[in-house]
Amino acid sequence: MRGVGACSGGMGMKLLDRDDPFFAQRWRRWLVVAAPGLWAGVELYTGNPGWAALFGAASLYAAWELLLRR
Repeated sequence: MRGVGACSGGMGMKLLDRDDPFFAQRWRRWLVVAAPGLWAGVELYTGNPGWAALFGAASLYAAWELLLRR
């Protein structure tokens, strides 16, 4: 079955796609960046640096894909 799946054709499916209609409104892009960033702060405050690093990295990735990259 050629041509089936996200990885066929050389281009894989993006995790966050800025061109998706869901992200057309700027506040949604900012919310997707802010939510894991805020949660990283909660995790750090409660003494879980591993989870804080994971959610912080997710927030940085979202910021790169949705706000900074073009």
